[in-house]
Amino acid sequence: MNAVSKPRLLVLIPLTDTDRATLAAHFEVLYAPDAPQREHTLAREGATVRAVLTNGTTGLTADEIDAMPQLEFAAALGAGYENLALDHARAHGIALSNGAGVNADCVADHAIALLLAALRAIPQFDAACRAGVWRDALPMRPTLTGRKLGILGYGHIGAKIAKRAAGFDMPVGYHNRSPRDGVSARYFDSTLALAQWSDCLVVATPGGASTEHLVDRAVLDALGPQGFLVNVSRGSVVDTAALAAALREGRLAGAGLDVYEGEPEPPQALIALDNIVLTPHTAGTSPDVRAATVRNFIDNATRHFAGEALVTPL
Repeated sequence: MNAVSKPRLLVLIPLTDTDRATLAAHFEVLYAPDAPQREHTLAREGATVRAVLTNGTTGLTADEIDAMPQLEFAAALGAGYENLALDHARAHGIALSNGAGVNADCVADHAIALLLAALRAIPQFDAACRAGVWRDALPMRPTLTGRKLGILGYGHIGAKIAKRAAGFDMPVGYHNRSPRDGVSARYFDSTLALAQWSDCLVVATPGGASTEHLVDRAVLDALGPQGFLVNVSRGSVVDTAALAAALREGRLAGAGLDVYEGEPEPPQALIALDNIVLTPHTAGTSPDVRAATVRNFIDNATRHFAGEALVTPL
């Protein structure tokens, strides 16, 4: 893409100055990272936009697609794409991509960190140490090694989590829409069956209507009072009220969440509990990952406008 023929790109998510400068070398960038700017830019410039960069949370609606008659390429920066109007976009011949797999290592690292933090009570013991409490006054915590790990959603991230679990000698089971070829982990045909088998359950499935509250009271009860839950997918997959009740009543031993319903507001039902570890949707973020996701978007867009196959199509 040369300077004369740069396609107009509408960016709907917050980016750093560095990211914007990187994109500006390839596109004429329209930056609208919040709702008022989004509405204003679409009204004034929508007819000239040929590409959109968004993410799964912010999405892209059918009405917004209709406001951009020249739109031919849209992408989610990360792996998630639950709020993109995919069918409407495809019906208009719009090419679609995401950042599948680009942040998988980072998310998998964070999932194991949350699991260890919850199982070993790292935040609570850190606070106790700072307060001068010695180990004799604290409860002993379980060992992670050898426990059965269930992975709900065996995509790029799920596979990376399984690889890390091998270092802890953990038997691994998983539930997916269908069994994966070439996977040594044990397949379960339902979330409930997986939870009944597991000591620890990590949620790595996509968000959206089809997975909303997939982890409900029945699944949490199947995981049981010695069980641990980690969610690094989307907050909507776990029933927050059911999780809070299970933790409060001792029907679940602990949890670690990087995502939760109602983001970015803190999960009020959970923040007062001492058997949960919370991080603010940071599992997939790091400087190197962010740079890689921007490069992945540029690669996909460049290939699209050159008439070539996308690297990570939807």
